[in-house]
Amino acid sequence: MVRILGKASSINVRKVLWTCAELDIVFDREDWGSGFRSTQDPAFLALNPNAMVPVLVDGDVVLWESNTICRYLATRYGDGAATSLLPRDAQARAHVEQWMDWQATELNNAWRYAFMGLVRGSPAHQDPGRLAAGIADWNRHMGILERQLETTGAYAAGAAFSLADVVLGLSAHRWRKTPMDDRPAYPAVAAWMARLRARPGAGAWLSDDTA
Repeated sequence: MVRILGKASSINVRKVLWTCAELDIVFDREDWGSGFRSTQDPAFLALNPNAMVPVLVDGDVVLWESNTICRYLATRYGDGAATSLLPRDAQARAHVEQWMDWQATELNNAWRYAFMGLVRGSPAHQDPGRLAAGIADWNRHMGILERQLETTGAYAAGAAFSLADVVLGLSAHRWRKTPMDDRPAYPAVAAWMARLRARPGAGAWLSDDTA
């Protein structure tokens, strides 16, 4: 059975859990991370020297980096579903992976300071100027997604739901749940989020109880 190491409250673990739900993958999840077993445990470090969740163990395959794990699951277990989640056509697949990579590099870096200050309450992330700049940059990046969704009229990488929507959907959910005064309406993002929440596999990971 597939093993997933990481607490379900982690946004990166939720990417993997949502992907498993879309693919009907049976898995065993183990709680690791803050509040649970320490990722500094030698047993965990032997699997991921970065001491970060999630880690996937699938037989002899051990993987870390959440977006890579999602790609692996779609390729390994997707069958027909993989045509949508991670297309076989090179151009279509590249568009999906482009938006996945943008989420992991550009969008994630944009929200880090504001999220740590406004949601986590980190004392090291309370500078008013940096908070304002972080919120503005986060909103600017979400504006890029807004324009993309206006163009496609459906999902992040085109007309079909894909892994890009899984990873971006969780990031967009975090943006909507973070308390900030200056948040644009972005109607295309709002309509897209409603489509995502309607998916059977998404409900648990886009709930009001997670951010």
